[in-house]
Amino acid sequence: MTSDSEEDGVDLFQEPHDYYQPEKTATFACHELLTGTELKIRLVGHNPLWGHYLWNAGRTIALYLEKRQHELIENKTVLELGAGGGLPSLVCAVNGASKVVVTDYPDADLIENLGYNIDHGEQLPTPSNIVAEGYLWGASVESLTKHIHPDSSFDVLILADLLFNHSEHEKLVKTVQLTLKKIPSAKAYVFFTPYRPWLLQKDLAFFDLAKDSGFTVTKTFEKVMDKVMFEEDPGDELLRRTVYGYELSWASFR
Repeated sequence: MTSDSEEDGVDLFQEPHDYYQPEKTATFACHELLTGTELKIRLVGHNPLWGHYLWNAGRTIALYLEKRQHELIENKTVLELGAGGGLPSLVCAVNGASKVVVTDYPDADLIENLGYNIDHGEQLPTPSNIVAEGYLWGASVESLTKHIHPDSSFDVLILADLLFNHSEHEKLVKTVQLTLKKIPSAKAYVFFTPYRPWLLQKDLAFFDLAKDSGFTVTKTFEKVMDKVMFEEDPGDELLRRTVYGYELSWASFR
């Protein structure tokens, strides 16, 4: 039995010629270090987890940590969550961290891309002090701590532009609890921009949850960028240009 469409020469089960869009190619972004040399970062061509952008908070926290490398980075163990292209982690590796574990969602393209940036980082020390791992927030951290010591935790945590993912706040806080070393100097650095200004209070709810989970929260940084990342987005432009920085530390040491 044939359909009217088949009789007319049209196959309803044949995709239009433009149905499959060409795969987007990787892009590159450059970040200038304080020494004047450049780190070239490859970004995946497209990813539903937004790993194809070098976000303002990533650039800003990378510079923040580099300026304070002697105090915050040198000889420290570092873990980055939701790293995208991994710029802050690479900057830490260049600036004397003892070990850096850079992570993102265990998507093959994202983790392969992090590996590419590690392998092609000309400024990185030899032997390498940085490794990439796929990691689901809130899960067991054995795959992360094995790179420093199975029974140890990290001196520095980096969370850059992750707070927009409101449904994952509890898992993020749990990961901070599981991985931040329980010493007074250990810090989790949380930098973000409210790209959806009308949801700013939901972004900030992360810090209320952190306080309830045993952390002291301190706002340490605020910078207005020259321009917004997405010009066509709605909402207060000043907020969409602003990067906020907070520190989490264990409240029991205060």
